[in-house]
Amino acid sequence: MADKPLSERQKAMLTYIEDFITDSGFPPTIREIGEACNIPSTSVVNYNLNRLEREGYITREDKVSRGIRLVTSLGGGSLDQNVVVRVPLLGRIMAGEPMPVPDNDSGVFGADETIELTRDIVKGDAELFALEVQGDSMIDAMISDGDIVIMKPQPTVNNGEMAAVWLEEKGETTLKRFYLEGKKVRLQPENSSMEPIFVDPSTVQIQGRVIAVVRQVH
Repeated sequence: MADKPLSERQKAMLTYIEDFITDSGFPPTIREIGEACNIPSTSVVNYNLNRLEREGYITREDKVSRGIRLVTSLGGGSLDQNVVVRVPLLGRIMAGEPMPVPDNDSGVFGADETIELTRDIVKGDAELFALEVQGDSMIDAMISDGDIVIMKPQPTVNNGEMAAVWLEEKGETTLKRFYLEGKKVRLQPENSSMEPIFVDPSTVQIQGRVIAVVRQVH
């Protein structure tokens, strides 16, 4: 494959990338590669990733979170490129006390920001979007601050499902478990130290249901 043999560091990086994708279903970040391979400088990680790309082992997408795609394994086997699904990362959502959603013009996320997931995690061809979680109200559901939730847009959910919920009266959004109980909606956190939020159903708009979580290294 390569004109010149890969260094031991490059082999270690390639092995880590392949193992990470196998275990997690999505590629690692540059920082995660550096931490795993004992490379403190992100520029050094980038240099070696560029070498792996030139030699045809990986491809990289600019302005894409987790934008590494494994093309060929260290053993030389080709990998299926059709298993990757690109999901737009649209903004942040609070998993805590609800707060206003940042405007699209806030510059928090670029217009082309996406994450890539494998087809075994994201099944089917439904339109999806991703949100970065802020807060710790869902930690008992293994959703922590900085994690990414993959959302399926839909106007209704079943009781007990996790949803992105727009609170019309407050002009705010929040990530909670949804329960319709008589004349009230209960938005239940997954944190034993926090109380549920009770609202009138007429003031609630469900924006989507959580179908997967991309966990960050904390």
